[in-house]
Amino acid sequence: MSGERQTRAQDQNEFILGDLKISPDVNDALLRGKPVVALESTIISHGMPYPQNLQTAKEVEAIVKENGAIPATIAILDGVPCIGLNNEQLERLAKLGSKAQKTARRDIPHVVAVGGNGATTVSATMFFASKVGIPVFVTGGIGGVHRHGEMTMDISSDLTELGKTPVAVISAGVKSILDIPKTLEYLETQGVTVAVYKSNEFPAFFSGTSGCKVPCRLDTPQESARLIYANMKLGLGSGLLIAVPIPEKHASAGKIIESAIQKALEEAKVKNVTGNAATPFLLARVNELTGGASLAASILYHILSMM
Repeated sequence: MSGERQTRAQDQNEFILGDLKISPDVNDALLRGKPVVALESTIISHGMPYPQNLQTAKEVEAIVKENGAIPATIAILDGVPCIGLNNEQLERLAKLGSKAQKTARRDIPHVVAVGGNGATTVSATMFFASKVGIPVFVTGGIGGVHRHGEMTMDISSDLTELGKTPVAVISAGVKSILDIPKTLEYLETQGVTVAVYKSNEFPAFFSGTSGCKVPCRLDTPQESARLIYANMKLGLGSGLLIAVPIPEKHASAGKIIESAIQKALEEAKVKNVTGNAATPFLLARVNELTGGASLAASILYHILSMM
C-alpha cells in the first residue's frame, strides 16, 4: 500500500485507499503485517438464499478469526469497492441477493461508474485483494472451463486472473458442473501452480476425487506457506491454486448430484442459458433436482474449505 494516499473517511469508520474503502480491522492488520484472508461475496448474494447466506458468511468469518487471521469479505457497495464488511454491510448484501450484480473483473468499472452494488467473484476478489496487499484468498469452488468449452469458449475469468494476479487461492476445487480436465489444462497454459492438500488427485468439489492427477502435493500447513512464500518472492506475477478435498465423511452422494448436473446442462442448452447466467442457473436447477441436497452440501463444503 506504500505510495498511495490513505485517509480516514470523515463520516464513516473506514479508511480510504485511493478509490477503495478498507474496514478498520483489515486496515490495522495490513499495517501491522498480521494475517488477512480475503473472502468473495458472490457466494452471499448468488450462492444461496437468505438467511442461509448471511449465516454462512458469518460462520466463515468466525472460522478465519478463530484461526488467528482477519477476514476481509470484499464487495462493491454504492459504487465503492469495500475491503472488509461489517455486520450491517453483510446483512445488506445478503438481503440484496441477486439484485447485487455478479461482478467479475470485467464488470468492476461499470458497477463503480453507476454507483451500483456488486458481489465479487473469484477474479474480482483476487484483483482487489492484490491491490491492497492481501496474499491469501479462501473460497468454495472456483470457476473454470465449462463443459463443451472447446465449442462455446465459455471459460471463467477466474482462470486468467490466476494467471496474472499473485494471490494464493485456497478452494475445494473446481465447481463440479465444469470440465475439470480442461480447466487444469487451461491453468497450466496460464502458468498457474496447482497443488492439492494431502492428496495427489484434484478434487471435484462435491467429491474428493476427479481422476485428475496434479504434480504438486502439500501435506502440512508449513509446506503450503513455503509454496505461497516462494511464489511471492520469485515475482512470477501469477497466482496459486491450492485445492483442499472435502473429507470423505462429508462427501455427498456424488452419482446423484452428477446425474442432476447432466440433466441441468441439457436444460441450459435447450433454454440457451449461457455466459454469466449459466452457473447460477445450473446450481439452482441441480439443487431443485436433488431436493436441496446439493445446496446443503455446498454450504457445508464452503465452510469446510475454510477449516
